[in-house]
Amino acid sequence: MKRALRLARRGEMRVSPNPMVGAVIVKENRIIGEGFHEKFGDDHAEINAICNASRPIKGSTLYVTLEPCTHYGKTPPCVESLVAWKPARVVIGSLDPNPLVSGKGVETLNQHGIETTVGVLEEACRQLNERFFKFMETKIPFITLKFAQTLDGRIATAPGHSRWISSLPSRKLAHRLRSAHDAVLVGVGTVLQDDPELTVRLIRGRNPVRVVVDSHLNIPLDSNVLKHQNTARTIIATTPSAPAEKRERLLDMGIEVLLIDQDSHGRINLEQLFIEIGKKDLSSVLIEGGSAVITTVLKESLADRIVIFIAPKIVGKGIEAVGDLGIERMNDALTLSYKKVFRKGDDLVIDGRIQKVAG
Repeated sequence: MKRALRLARRGEMRVSPNPMVGAVIVKENRIIGEGFHEKFGDDHAEINAICNASRPIKGSTLYVTLEPCTHYGKTPPCVESLVAWKPARVVIGSLDPNPLVSGKGVETLNQHGIETTVGVLEEACRQLNERFFKFMETKIPFITLKFAQTLDGRIATAPGHSRWISSLPSRKLAHRLRSAHDAVLVGVGTVLQDDPELTVRLIRGRNPVRVVVDSHLNIPLDSNVLKHQNTARTIIATTPSAPAEKRERLLDMGIEVLLIDQDSHGRINLEQLFIEIGKKDLSSVLIEGGSAVITTVLKESLADRIVIFIAPKIVGKGIEAVGDLGIERMNDALTLSYKKVFRKGDDLVIDGRIQKVAG
């Protein structure tokens, strides 16, 4: 199963909104075939492992990180192939949270005399596909909050200059994060200040859907994020109070405009926005700022994961990464549960989950 998990990770930037899945076939204590889900729309891990097998798999044991599917999608159900090829046993890391599959794959295999074991390295298998599990269970995208800051917590100098805080190796990792998510989101302030493309350029990978939060449609029509719609689609999230004429001009340019209700401060209701993004089958969102969006996401407990790149630089007065969260007591502070802490170039990278401290 550990080998299957390692194989599954190879599909990280190519399979979404499908999960990453790996499979290993063992016969007479030897691996005779292995595979992983390589690309959305292509064969699943079990089929690739069968196709790569060096010997007939009848009587073998197949290890797979996620329950084999039972429904027709981009490909036929994997259980049909397993029933036809007749392994003696299928060992499954975790049941599939998709209601079209959950439990049905195991039931079908058992009905055809194939022994099943479920729950081997289950937590690791769930963690591998935490984005997929959350989306399937809630229909709300998995939210990753990412930003680069100086050692003293600034994401830009006082005049707003921010290129580049982090090192090139860190920026390559940031592009990898983009490619691993279905969408990347920024506030319009970031567009006005930096005019980013929000595409994947430093590595080989797919471009995410670009989402700009812009309550009043202040985005310039010649912004980089509005270009190249054939390779990277853009969605502008705005409010009903935004100028109708500007909205029409964006629509004429082929830009999708989402109307989202305002929150109590007259800004876009981010919780509602994420629900609407989920309806578009975008299962994960990488938030890259700026400070106002970062602060709102943290204040409203909307992030599932946080990745912070800390550069060994000090600028003093500047734009802070996180604004006022309304926290007055240290006992109420947001604390981070570390998943990974590592070096990337000159920078320190913290990858964790936010947890509320008990009072």
